Amino acid sequence: MYLVKDISGAIGLMAAALVLLGTWPVVLAVLERRGRLPQHTYLDYSISNFLAAVLVAFTFGQIGGDTPETPNFLTQLTQDNWPSIMFAIAGGVFITLGTLATQYGWAYVGLTVTEVMASSLKVVIGTTLNYFLDGRINKAEVLFPGVGCFLIAACLGSLVHSSNAADNQEKLSNSRNFTGNTPKEELTRHLLEEEEPKDCEEAKPDVPKAEQKIEAGTADFLIHLEDKRSIKVLGSNTLVGLGIVTFAGVCYSLFAPAFNLATNDQWHTLRDGVPHLVVYTAFFYFSLSSFVVGLALNAWFLYRPMAGVPVSSLRAYISDWEGRELALLAGMVSGLGNAFTFMAGQAAGYAAADSVQALPLVSTFWGVVLFGEYRRSSRRTYTLLASMLFMFVVAMAVLMASSAHRKPL
Repeated sequence: MYLVKDISGAIGLMAAALVLLGTWPVVLAVLERRGRLPQHTYLDYSISNFLAAVLVAFTFGQIGGDTPETPNFLTQLTQDNWPSIMFAIAGGVFITLGTLATQYGWAYVGLTVTEVMASSLKVVIGTTLNYFLDGRINKAEVLFPGVGCFLIAACLGSLVHSSNAADNQEKLSNSRNFTGNTPKEELTRHLLEEEEPKDCEEAKPDVPKAEQKIEAGTADFLIHLEDKRSIKVLGSNTLVGLGIVTFAGVCYSLFAPAFNLATNDQWHTLRDGVPHLVVYTAFFYFSLSSFVVGLALNAWFLYRPMAGVPVSSLRAYISDWEGRELALLAGMVSGLGNAFTFMAGQAAGYAAADSVQALPLVSTFWGVVLFGEYRRSSRRTYTLLASMLFMFVVAMAVLMASSAHRKPL
């Protein structure tokens, strides 16, 4: 079994995980904006995410010597370590619920704000729990100022969303000769209705329409995006999106402590003489439970969708090959990112490994470059966005600086 034994190796894994975990949400967001149903996307994502865990288990988990203290993956499958397995399974359930929530959160509040708020909540709650579970091996005087920076970033993320939502509504209000005391939601519906034919007879699919490049950040861009995307949210209540993202953040904050308990048995649930779950075995069960829960929930959502998503079916999912390769890629990237995070956490402390939650630095880059987020926004929005990203840079550096060698339990 391959083990990371030095701080520099752990920090290298954290950096790689940061890039991977900041990229996979962008891939799923691209598919949603292209109109692919989120249930179809997540089912594909779940399959490759689990395959990533199997790949890691049969490579890193089988490399090197097989000792009683650190058995290889296949050896440990036959051992009596069910209490630790249950913690790993619980972690998989939490991350699945969090990922499902963020998939809808991206549509409501945008990729950047979703990742910022969810990641910040995970750090504030999860890092604190991991600090105490790890026997306080990380430097508290360094770690908790970093947690504070994440908390500030979360508050700034909420302000960024509110400011950007106000900017978008102003663009929509000014895009037509439309006056009156109409509420924001009615205004948005009115604008959308103008863009679409009133009934099937008005639609003329046989007449090709000239492609016209729509500039990012304009009202027409927002309306065009709403027309194409699979989750219809334009004009919805801001609190709905923030509520979904908050739920995702709380779920995310619990999966790493559960994984920590699975690999280090701080509550002494294993019988004497039974070795702790190695990180690769724990990750296998973690990913297995995530796969099963994700499969079950999204199979249900095929027939009972939410957030305005159309009804689908198992047959429709199987025949939907458009974008499948991207969804599979996202699952593999996410799985490897989580594996690297846990490998680094086992070496340098799971609290320090939470530095990878600075992934909004990567997500924001992709959001601006690929999606045109925050184009033509107000100066206030740009100032808040810059402040939020700066706090993430500081938080990431501080959390990495708190890394320390794990003490034997």
